[in-house]
Amino acid sequence: MTNAQEWQTNRLLSGLPDEVLQRWQPHFEVVDLAVGESLYESGDTLRHVYFPTTAIVSLQYTTRDGGSAEIAVAGNDGMVGIALVMGGGSTPSAAVVQNAGRSIRLAAAQLRAELQRGGAAMRLLLRYAQALTTQMAQTAVCNRHHSLDQRMCRRLLSGLDRVKGDDIVLTHQAMADMLGVRREGVSEASMGLHRAGLIDHHRGHIKVVNRRALEARSCECYAVVKKEYDRLLVPEMAA
Repeated sequence: MTNAQEWQTNRLLSGLPDEVLQRWQPHFEVVDLAVGESLYESGDTLRHVYFPTTAIVSLQYTTRDGGSAEIAVAGNDGMVGIALVMGGGSTPSAAVVQNAGRSIRLAAAQLRAELQRGGAAMRLLLRYAQALTTQMAQTAVCNRHHSLDQRMCRRLLSGLDRVKGDDIVLTHQAMADMLGVRREGVSEASMGLHRAGLIDHHRGHIKVVNRRALEARSCECYAVVKKEYDRLLVPEMAA
């Protein structure tokens, strides 16, 4: 894939009208993101937005005593840096790369200039903000009311939607940090899914071998969020 084609694999960018892309493309930077890389920390002024193409980024909140939990995830379905769209410019959460890969980077100034036009880009990005808010709200409900087993299934499915194939690069410790639980709990739940024939796991990788069964075992949260993304992230010309 050439740099000129990279943007086409991001759902948001590919949903924009040609006139917007013609203004944006000269400013696109294709960047490689490494596992564990921080795109921004809590309170940082955002200087760029990221449109992942093959990378997956976890949006996380860390408490004062060092505990952390994932509040949302963004991959080739969206963007990182939604605070710029909403006018805030910073956020109390952090953005950490979960899966290494590539992303399109766009300067904050360029995005702001486009939003001032009040046209197609603003409408699509505001719909994405609504979808992301739904994901955050559903994650909060899920973490409060559903079992660790169900939450793991939800998180594996959301990761699977954002990668090619059925293999997810994810350690038990990373999953524990995202779900806000102990590593031992994740290891036990993972073994249960393995014994049930839903996944295979080896060091740093989880392979989904029965997606349909994984969906059946997950709580309703995965389907709620996916339905909202599919409803809202239609190409601008069809909205």
